[in-house]
Amino acid sequence: MTPADLFALPAMQRALIAAVFTGLAAPAVGTYLVQRRLALMGDGLGHVAVTGVALGLLTGTSPTWTAVVVAVLGASLIELIRERGSANGDVALALLFYGGLAGGVLLTGIGGQSAVHLQEYLFGSILTNDISDVVVTMVLAAVVIAVGVGLSPQLFAVAQDQEFAKVSGLPVRAYNLLVAVLAAVSVTVAMRTVGLLLVSALMVVPVATSQQLARSFRTTLLWAMVLGTFASLGGLVISA
Repeated sequence: MTPADLFALPAMQRALIAAVFTGLAAPAVGTYLVQRRLALMGDGLGHVAVTGVALGLLTGTSPTWTAVVVAVLGASLIELIRERGSANGDVALALLFYGGLAGGVLLTGIGGQSAVHLQEYLFGSILTNDISDVVVTMVLAAVVIAVGVGLSPQLFAVAQDQEFAKVSGLPVRAYNLLVAVLAAVSVTVAMRTVGLLLVSALMVVPVATSQQLARSFRTTLLWAMVLGTFASLGGLVISA
């Protein structure tokens, strides 16, 4: 099979579309997480989303949407714990993260299914995406990109200096929660392409690389999205 024949396959075309949108959306949120020194939040939300996936498999509903709901709830709880800043906050986050992973395995077992069913979500299975999966990925990623880029001045102000943002009249708590929710959505968008266990890399590594190339926040954001897209497409093309 020639490369032309390979990329003419519908499965490969769907994979390319999913890779582009995932590569754009993940760094768009990851930029704010890195700026706030919450680079590992994507990894934690990936653990929480496992419970959502298992819940979808158990109830026979779409694992994507149940993962979105559970991840958003988890992100909101994480932001609440982080905002309180209690001495035991890191312990509570650890319990939440790894409890999410354990809950996913438990629910999968209760449903009488093998944990193997979780592998395509844990490690990704980009070539198994059908049309509905790609549409959901496109819609959710478009929302993340639109909010992440459109509200970049406000989100950057809150991420850079919360006290100054409060004095400026910005609703800091609302914007912090918005970033957490966007991170949760990005994780679920990427779970069928790069997998829940690796999505944090796509959210952080392009941003860290972009910071070495750019001198302003907006340029960093744009370069991170470009590098994320290049990484997603490059990995898919090389593996193909």
